Amino acid sequence: MRLLPPTTNDAYTGSPLAAGFLALVGLLTIVPGCIHTFLADGGAGVIAGLDLSQNGALVVALFAWAGATQIAFGLALLLVALRYRPLVPAMLALVLLERALHALNGWVLKGGSGHHPPEHYAVLVALPLVACALTMSLRGQRASLRR
Repeated sequence: MRLLPPTTNDAYTGSPLAAGFLALVGLLTIVPGCIHTFLADGGAGVIAGLDLSQNGALVVALFAWAGATQIAFGLALLLVALRYRPLVPAMLALVLLERALHALNGWVLKGGSGHHPPEHYAVLVALPLVACALTMSLRGQRASLRR
């Protein structure tokens, strides 16, 4: 029995650029996941600039937990982009939801401390890019590209 079923890329009718963008998002999700999981402070202090003098161990543990989910999600994004492209629109929609929730929490609901780590700014750039890629994945390829 195989771990993965055969590829379904031939059934994808969306833009190849959207699939490529999803692969890039997958890689850009795995990298911070590895930082959060394997860096001694999870990036909480050295990257996010958080004060770890109080509850530092808890913060680092939460960063590691988040990093583990980022690695798994990033691998799923790569798998879809490379082998199961008919799922590209669905995965881009999930990325859009995830990034929108990040922005909402970072800037509106839970961002009242005034401190904004780099990801809070990156998500503002990512949101319109992901929305554009989702649109491209749903519109389909131009007839000239299908030949």
